[in-house]
Amino acid sequence: MLVHCPGRVRGGGPGRRTASPGICVWVGQPHSRSSEVSTMEPGRIENLSVVYQSQDFLVVNKHWDLRIDSRMWRETPTLQKQLRHHFPELADPDTYYGFRFCHQLDFSTSGALCVALNKAAAGSAYKCFKERRVTKAYLALQVRGHVQESRMTINYAIGRNSTEGRAHTMCIEGTQGCENPKPSLTELVVLEYGLYAGDPVSKVLLQPLTGRTHQLRVHCSALSHPVVGDLTYGQASDQEDQPFRMMLHAFYLRIPTHAERVEACTPDPFVPALDACWSPHTLVQSLDQLVQVLRAAPDPDPTEGSPGSCSTSTPPNKPPETEAQRASCLQWLSEWTLEPDN
Repeated sequence: MLVHCPGRVRGGGPGRRTASPGICVWVGQPHSRSSEVSTMEPGRIENLSVVYQSQDFLVVNKHWDLRIDSRMWRETPTLQKQLRHHFPELADPDTYYGFRFCHQLDFSTSGALCVALNKAAAGSAYKCFKERRVTKAYLALQVRGHVQESRMTINYAIGRNSTEGRAHTMCIEGTQGCENPKPSLTELVVLEYGLYAGDPVSKVLLQPLTGRTHQLRVHCSALSHPVVGDLTYGQASDQEDQPFRMMLHAFYLRIPTHAERVEACTPDPFVPALDACWSPHTLVQSLDQLVQVLRAAPDPDPTEGSPGSCSTSTPPNKPPETEAQRASCLQWLSEWTLEPDN
């Protein structure tokens, strides 16, 4: 069923997602210096939204279809260019991009992204990610029917897809061409049932308990409920009439560093007032209540002897750190100061 909605793509395939002007609706109030951010307009240099700021960290509400940084796409907007435009005084000349991004979001994913403003802060944030002490939660709209279980743990190991024509994509263990699958866990809570452009969809809160590439998108697809607008992990039939964006949003982020607890909650972009195509009809779980639970939950305990540890000593009864693990860790830390040609 096709319903005309502002900003909806007609006949676009992969790599051709564009948004018509549609209706400009402004999202939330930024924490500090910022332009207002439209949910339907493409990202521009001017429309950066900051939801948390301290002496050591920024958390920005990244726009959908926006690269974090790029050495090849120099003429397109990137988050790095937005930060340089709004915060030139915070750019670090000792780094190639000027800013230290503590983690990644896919090009098509919007939401909370943490930026460290100095090397010490970057190291403390990295330690939290390494020890799995970071709490993250995402909002998504899932297509092809309603998710039947209101709560579930998705447990599919994820590996790289070696199938011809599927380079740079991931897959679940047991599928053809799946290489080196690793354990992957995602918690799912159904928030609402409704229709998107006339098709039945579920609005869900997703909490990744591991950090695999494309984990949430792969797990949703494995349930036969891919994310609305996902051109990579949705079926080909989904690409006939795509929405203006992929409906996956990094909603909540908490990084408990030793010096401060970085915590940010971004505005929910998947509400009817901001997207006329989304029409919820059944409330299953209140998002506000889940936010209170997230905020009140204790930080996860550090994972002792976790893979990738940068420690020089070996804890008792723990397997020694491999050269590959140590090299990977040191490469991550060195990227903040290396010049592009080094």
